[in-house]
Amino acid sequence: MSVPIVVGVDGSTSAQAAVKWAAQEAARHRVPLKLVHAYLVPGRGYPEIVLTGHEVRRALEEQGRQWLAEAEAVVRDVAPEVEVSVALEHSGAAGAMVWESKRARTVVLGSRGLGGFSGVLIGSVAVAVSAHGECPVVVVRDALPETGPVVVGVDGSPASERAVEFAFEAASMRDAPLVAVIAGNDVAVDSAFGSPLAVDWDRIEEDERVVLAERLAGWQERYPDVEVERVVVRDRPVRALLKFADRAQLLVVGSRGRGGFKGMLLGSTSQTLVYHAPCPLAVVRPPAAD
Repeated sequence: MSVPIVVGVDGSTSAQAAVKWAAQEAARHRVPLKLVHAYLVPGRGYPEIVLTGHEVRRALEEQGRQWLAEAEAVVRDVAPEVEVSVALEHSGAAGAMVWESKRARTVVLGSRGLGGFSGVLIGSVAVAVSAHGECPVVVVRDALPETGPVVVGVDGSPASERAVEFAFEAASMRDAPLVAVIAGNDVAVDSAFGSPLAVDWDRIEEDERVVLAERLAGWQERYPDVEVERVVVRDRPVRALLKFADRAQLLVVGSRGRGGFKGMLLGSTSQTLVYHAPCPLAVVRPPAAD
């Protein structure tokens, strides 16, 4: 059996959007889709649970089954040809999804579950799984843009190679253009007196163009159908990528770039984008050997 796409289900609006996105993606790749709901019986703050724990667990299971059934109905409506399985797990949601990532093609999550407060930008589950997941993790908000390019952040590090590959495949499957963005102002350059140091920005931008060309060369040959726009900007990576994400149907980044410390699970750029990206965001980790 093909490796499935796995999507987290919790009844929230963003999780429903994640199910729809995942169903469409499974149809594109002709792979199965696995719907997962994880729950834990609260053990603190509810004295009555000592007497009614069984009833509470049964209620949580019934609610989980209902949400899974609703999610399966969404899949049947969006992509009836996709093979679907469901799993109801007695576990913490983040731990369950990280475990699923060990044997998934992609893990898809809503940006905020039912436990989120009004105005909260992102749920703790999405942050944790983006940092620890062993396969690409896609975080989906309520909106699902169906047009626009795939945008990928390129920083020249070997760790970003997987992100570039993921982005090319995504663009090819969607018959969409690819916008590859590299930022030439990765760090602030200021003197001790608070004024900018003399920097040869033309030279920096030319160097970044060379890096961008090197990172894209092999993949452009593998995906000749993908129209690629190369963009070198004099800006911070997060700000540059957010600007392009406004018109994108998917934003792709590596989990950590050339500024990341060894052992870091999620770099500052990817972490900020998990919180703020306006379109679905794919966070792609490098191979374990990196």
